[in-house]
Amino acid sequence: MKIPYKNIFDVLRTNRFIVLATVGCSALVCVVSILMTLKIHRESQTNAFVVSDKGDVVPLKLVNQRENMEVEALAHLELFCRFFYNIDANNYKKQIEKALWLGNNSIVDLFHQKQAEGVYNRLLQYSLVQNVISIQSHVEIESEPYQFKTITTFQINRGTITDTYELISSGNLIHVNRNFPHNPHGLLITDYFENTLRKLEDYENPEK
Repeated sequence: MKIPYKNIFDVLRTNRFIVLATVGCSALVCVVSILMTLKIHRESQTNAFVVSDKGDVVPLKLVNQRENMEVEALAHLELFCRFFYNIDANNYKKQIEKALWLGNNSIVDLFHQKQAEGVYNRLLQYSLVQNVISIQSHVEIESEPYQFKTITTFQINRGTITDTYELISSGNLIHVNRNFPHNPHGLLITDYFENTLRKLEDYENPEK
């Protein structure tokens, strides 16, 4: 009795088809997985999710987060400028102490520099009042650290004489833990530098 054998070439052809089909399916699965991952990544760049008090998952646009980030960054810079530059002979120690919570050693170094230059001694000696008039900041919030540039206009009252100055400063902002009430925005100023200071002639206060 003869035992029927399949043609060896038919067997090899079948095995080759199975291998190619397996490889093709694997490649297709990999491609689909990569495309799905890219899609999810793109969506995650514009969407975040929070859980409501009812347990519902609610989408939150990152663009709104960026807007909130910009608002907080501008508020943080304004708070710092108010503390650091809005000073007089009676309040400067408390003001500077509050300002130091909002920045790193670059602020401390600037404070020590001003001390060495006699800025605070002149406040005491002549009872000067340094009053911030306006603060205008621009912050790049695309990536951290966030670069900023601030224009601070302030006046120094010497009794009968009032001089107005424009200070342009720059630096970076980074995230830190919120610390109420010392650092409510959870940001820290780094690499702070006073770029230029100039006296403004014939300045008219727009708030008047």
